[in-house]
Amino acid sequence: MNTGSYVNGKWYHPASGNITRNINPADTGDVIAEYALATAADVELAIAAAVAAFPAWKKTPGPERGRVLWRAADIARRRLDDIARTLTREEGKILKEARGEVLKGISLLEYYAGEGFRMHGKTLPSESRDTFTYTVRQPLGVVGLIAPWNFPWAIPVWKSAPAIVAGNCVVFKPAELTPATSILLAEIYEEAGLPPGVFNMLVGSGREVGEAMVAARELRAISFTGSNHVGNALYVKAAQRGAKVTCEMGGKNAVIVMPDADLDKAATAIHGGAFGSTGQRCTATSRVIAHPDIKGALVDRLVAAATQMRLGPGLDASTDMGPSVDDRQWQTVMDYIKVGQGEGARLLTGGTRPEALARGYFIEPTIFDGVSPSMRIFKEEIFGPVLSVTTASSLDEALRFANGVEYGLTTSIFTSDLTSVMRFVDEVETGMVHVNEPTIGGEAQLPFGGTKSTGVGEREMAEEGLNFFTELKTVFINYSGKAERSMTR
Repeated sequence: MNTGSYVNGKWYHPASGNITRNINPADTGDVIAEYALATAADVELAIAAAVAAFPAWKKTPGPERGRVLWRAADIARRRLDDIARTLTREEGKILKEARGEVLKGISLLEYYAGEGFRMHGKTLPSESRDTFTYTVRQPLGVVGLIAPWNFPWAIPVWKSAPAIVAGNCVVFKPAELTPATSILLAEIYEEAGLPPGVFNMLVGSGREVGEAMVAARELRAISFTGSNHVGNALYVKAAQRGAKVTCEMGGKNAVIVMPDADLDKAATAIHGGAFGSTGQRCTATSRVIAHPDIKGALVDRLVAAATQMRLGPGLDASTDMGPSVDDRQWQTVMDYIKVGQGEGARLLTGGTRPEALARGYFIEPTIFDGVSPSMRIFKEEIFGPVLSVTTASSLDEALRFANGVEYGLTTSIFTSDLTSVMRFVDEVETGMVHVNEPTIGGEAQLPFGGTKSTGVGEREMAEEGLNFFTELKTVFINYSGKAERSMTR
C-alpha cells in the first residue's frame, strides 16, 4: 500500500520529519502505517500542481471527465473488499457497515459520472428582440476539500467526484486518523486515468495543512465536514477572502414515537440509528421523544436489543458494534456519560468499557431514561453510542423538544396518522426528514445537509453538490445586426 501524500500524480513523503501512526482502534497494538505529515509548504506544492493542471482539465469535455469517474466506480467495485477491510481496520466500524459505505461511494461515482453529460444550464427568453440568452456552468478552478474520519471513503468521494466532473482541480486533506482509506481513493483515481495534478492529497494536521488551505487565495472554494468549532472558524476565514464555502457540521437527531406507532419497527430503527457505526455519524439517532403511553414498552425493547449486542473488532463477522475511533473520542463519550448521570438521568444499560476489550476504545451501547430537554446529553452532540429518552404528551410538545436544540440535520417520526406526518414534515426544523424509518441514510441523487448550526453553504450530493463547484455564466447573443438592445416594452 502507498503511504504519504500524493501530488501531481506522484507519491512522496513530506520532509517535515513529523511522523504520525495510523492505529487500529479495536486493537491499539496494531499499527497500520506511519506517515510523514505534510506542511504548509506541501500545500503550496499541491496548489501549484493543481493550478498547472487546471487549463487542460477544464477544456476536457464533460462526458470524458465523467468517464474517468465511471472507470473509478468499476475499479472501486473490484476492490470493494480491500477498501472495506482497510476502512474497518483504521476507523473501527464493522465490516458490513464498511462495505455499505464503500457501495454508497460507488453509487456517488456513478451518479456524478452521468453528470458529465449534463451541467444544468438553461435557455431563457430575452426581453430584447433578436437576442438569444442562456446560462452555462463552468468550473471554479482549484478547490480545497477537508474530510472527517467517520466516513473516510464516502465523504471524500461525495466531495471530490462533483468537483472533478465539473472541471475543477482538487487539493484534498483527509483526516489524520483515517488516511489509508483515502489513499486507496487516490490510487483508484490514478488507475481510472485522472491526469496528474487534478487530484492531490495531503496527509497533515488541520492546524497546519487545513489552515494553509483555508488561507490560500488560489483555492476558490472550501468544502468542509467536521466539528462546529472548527467549521465556524473556517467559514469566517475563507469567506473573508471571497471563497465559496460549505460546512457540514454537527447533529443531534431525534426520533418522535407517537402512541399509534408500530413499536417493534420503531425500536429496530432507533437501535440501528443509535448504535450503528458506534454512533459516530452526524445522522445518528441520539434522542428519542416518546409518548408516555408507549414509552415503557419502547424502552424495554431498546434495552433488550442493546444488551444483546456483541462488541469487538469490526473484521470479526460476529461483531455488532466496533470501537470509538481513538482515545480522545472514547474519553469524550465517557465524559458525557458521567455528565448524564450527574444531571440525574437514569442509566438503564451500558456506560462502561468491557474488560475483555481493554486493548481497544470500546464503550457498551448506552441508554439513558428520564432525560429532560434541559440536560446537556439531550442538547449536545456526543458522537458515540449514547441514546437519551424523554417523553412528550403531544405532537406539539414533541416538536418543541425536537426543535429545541441548535442543530437541524435529520429527524424521524413513527406514526400511522397522516395528519401527524404532514404536520411533522412542515414544522420540524431539520434539513432531512424521515417517516417510519431511521434518521440515518442518504442517496446520491438527493441533497444532504441541515439547517441552523448543522451547516452553512450549499447542500452536498445530488445536483446541489455539483452546483457548489461551479460558477454560473449568463450569455446574451444579439443577432439583430445592431449594437443596441431592442426591448419589447
